[in-house]
Amino acid sequence: MKTMLSFLLLISIPILISSEFILTESEQPQNDYVDTRTNILRPRTLKKRSIDTHGTDPLRELEIYGMKIDSKVTSRFAHNVITSRVVNRANVSKEAFFEIELPKTAFISNFSMTLDGVTYVGVVKEKEAAQKQYQQAVSQGQTAGLVKVSGRKMEKFKVSVNIGSTKKVTFELTYEELLKRNLGKYEMNIRVNPKQLVKHFQIDVHIFEPQGISFLDVNSTFQMNNLTSLVKKTLSGTKAHISFKPTLEQQRKCPDCHDTVLNGDFFVYYDVNRDLSAGSIQIVNGYFVHHFAPANLTRIPKNVVFVIDHSGSMSGKKMHQTNEALLKILADMHEQDHFAIIIFDHQHSIWKNTIFQATPANVAEAKKFVRTIRAAGGTNINDPMLEAVQLLDKAHRDKQLPERSVSMIILLTDGDPNSGESNPSKIQENVKTAVQDKYNVYALGFGYDVKFSFLEKMALENNGIARRIYEDSDAPLQLQGFYDEVANPLLLDIEILYPENAVSDLTQASFRQYYDGSEIVVAGRISDNSLQILTAEVNAQTAKKNLTLSADVNIPENIIQQQQYIFGDFTERLWAYLTIQQLLDQRVSAGADDKKNLTDEILSLSLKYNFVTSLTSMVVTKPEDTKDETFVADKPSDDARPERPRYFSPPASVPSASSTYVDSDPHFVISTNNHRDAVCFNIDGKPGSVLNLISDPHTGFVVNGQVIGYKKVEKNNELGTYFGKFGIVNSNMDVKLEVSTQVITLFHGEDKKVFPWSATASVTKQSFSISIVKERNLTLMMGDDATFVIVLHRVWKDHSLHRDFLGFYTLDSHRLSNMTHGLLGQFYHGVNPVVYDIRPGLDQGKPHATMDVKGHKLRVTRGSQKDHRLNLKQGTKISCWFVHNHGKGFIDGISTDYVVPSLFDSFYPSGKMGW
Repeated sequence: MKTMLSFLLLISIPILISSEFILTESEQPQNDYVDTRTNILRPRTLKKRSIDTHGTDPLRELEIYGMKIDSKVTSRFAHNVITSRVVNRANVSKEAFFEIELPKTAFISNFSMTLDGVTYVGVVKEKEAAQKQYQQAVSQGQTAGLVKVSGRKMEKFKVSVNIGSTKKVTFELTYEELLKRNLGKYEMNIRVNPKQLVKHFQIDVHIFEPQGISFLDVNSTFQMNNLTSLVKKTLSGTKAHISFKPTLEQQRKCPDCHDTVLNGDFFVYYDVNRDLSAGSIQIVNGYFVHHFAPANLTRIPKNVVFVIDHSGSMSGKKMHQTNEALLKILADMHEQDHFAIIIFDHQHSIWKNTIFQATPANVAEAKKFVRTIRAAGGTNINDPMLEAVQLLDKAHRDKQLPERSVSMIILLTDGDPNSGESNPSKIQENVKTAVQDKYNVYALGFGYDVKFSFLEKMALENNGIARRIYEDSDAPLQLQGFYDEVANPLLLDIEILYPENAVSDLTQASFRQYYDGSEIVVAGRISDNSLQILTAEVNAQTAKKNLTLSADVNIPENIIQQQQYIFGDFTERLWAYLTIQQLLDQRVSAGADDKKNLTDEILSLSLKYNFVTSLTSMVVTKPEDTKDETFVADKPSDDARPERPRYFSPPASVPSASSTYVDSDPHFVISTNNHRDAVCFNIDGKPGSVLNLISDPHTGFVVNGQVIGYKKVEKNNELGTYFGKFGIVNSNMDVKLEVSTQVITLFHGEDKKVFPWSATASVTKQSFSISIVKERNLTLMMGDDATFVIVLHRVWKDHSLHRDFLGFYTLDSHRLSNMTHGLLGQFYHGVNPVVYDIRPGLDQGKPHATMDVKGHKLRVTRGSQKDHRLNLKQGTKISCWFVHNHGKGFIDGISTDYVVPSLFDSFYPSGKMGW
């Protein structure tokens, strides 16, 4: 007899960092990194572990016979319904997965599953109550659905159900969002990846815009030569319809293929007619929405202080991409603009100590400076941000800047503050006190090593926004794209007024700036039922004068016109959506009392409109024959990384290694699982022996290290060892570098240069460059191929045992080939050990565990090592799993296999090492 099991679909957006969660992995490989898209549809099949499926095609057994994406857009508010119909053609039960991706800015408002004629509907509940129900179900071994971060701007929705033989299931998900105008257009992205041919596949997009649609375009990344002929577009004034219905034959990659070509993004772009007016107002059922984006305005000058992080963690690709983007941004500045550049690590400096007008000569000089920026040192965010404010204050006092202009600070950093004032709350307080609501602060976080919530609060408190820049090949375009959004101010101090006693519950109605290509949206409720005409008055400043615009809307006529709308209550739902989004932003920087009131208001609206938001979760009940595996997740915050694989995570107070390195006596630390954990091991070489660390036969790049020992061996003690010298070879560039604790010697062809550690210096040879920081470290850059840091450790010269020694850190190695080997190099292209059976160890806080890696099961112990790049004396504590016996089982072969004859000799892995 079939029993009913609670199926809890928890869709929640925690304001703080999510706690750890556990995933059960399917047997099919997944690629969960996706691009920045809005709708993703990918129903997925999962094979039961107990069923032998050799020689069969699971996609045929679980067939998606119907899939429809139905999007209705009314005055920029999109109502999206995704439906997937699946049939089980196997003679046994199968588990079908419904998996889509939707934008982080969207709110899920409905989910249902229909199975055996019964529909199971999701119910939105207060998060705390849903969590209690959820935990109860999990403790009973019942199944949990989940939403988790995926890619840049997406969240993956995933749910499964067991389908009996020949049975069918229908999944339906609804979500809503307000399309944001960006750089002069609205964009809807629908990502499609069914992973099989679908008999009835359809995308339908209906658009209704009362202002009239000025242009409509459709594109996709599908590899279909005849896409244009397959997409049907109709456009008539205020309405547009787009239909895409490829047949089975049109979906095939080739005539005899069973693979689908539908794997990519389907784009819809449009804009509406505009003029220099107060905008467009729509009224339905007592709620109104006002869109304001005037045309034909003169650009207002802007003043930008770029505050750029060039600390050690920015080394390599990130620094190169930042410089590349800055060069392009500087080239695009208008001559009436002003700019300044502040760079910072543990200290900061202002380029030429002032703000400059963006004349061709000044821009050319700034570009020369940008090309010289190199990465080194710690991260002091507080001081350069305060310096940026003082720079703008002085320029305004000295009448150096146009009276009607926009002043802003654009901060780019890739890490949390660790030098100077390092308390994030204190930095936020200092910046807010200094800015005093005069300027806009835009904060860009490069990668995931910076806590996004820290940047977000600092930006929102100072009239700006925060944006994450993703570490990818298009990072310069991301940086430039953000700048383009704020590059052209058109209006200042915009205030929109409505009849004082006739409207209520207004969303934000005053704005510091309006930028070209964007749009201002205000929504509210008409509280005076006798009101016949709604008047809106817009007051603002242009580049040269004050501006006043007004619009009158006859309410009865407007309501009658709205009967033609595609879904009639859109203004009320748009108002609720916009209100919740703005309250969530306010909640980020609110005090305790205000935060409670904001929380209550957000929760009330979320429950009323069935929106899944930060404070609510969705609960679904479904039938099951047996208890399934449990997987748990909260919808992550912006501080969470995309998709976490299964592995042990260290406590939040102990960071994981962000690089692979060797330091001290000598401790090897290998970054694993995409920099989320680390493995460490020791190798005790004989003094005088040379060990290979990196060897890449493709690029001709070799790094060897020579072992040194203590000055003497004390009775009953082992001989301690370090690396005292490194030899680095790039045969393709004809470059050799010998780094000892006394000097750095560079050989280039027949040339030889010697640099002491006692002076700061730098040298560039073609694509090879070194930068020496006096008595601290050396940064080595092999063009775009790799970046390394060698750290110098000085000890008291009269110490009876210890000698000066070196540490070697890998910051960037992505361009080295997959043939790279060596004690460090073999791990450059990723290693993902699985740690399990964690159990108490002999020492408290150092548990033992079992590690699966490279086909070996190893006994490991939780411990820690030190990263000395930023804090030379104390080091930063790094949590890691310690592999015993000189890394045996974790490294290929044994440690003595890596001994080479001399400092510049190449290393060739032997057959017994698996090569």
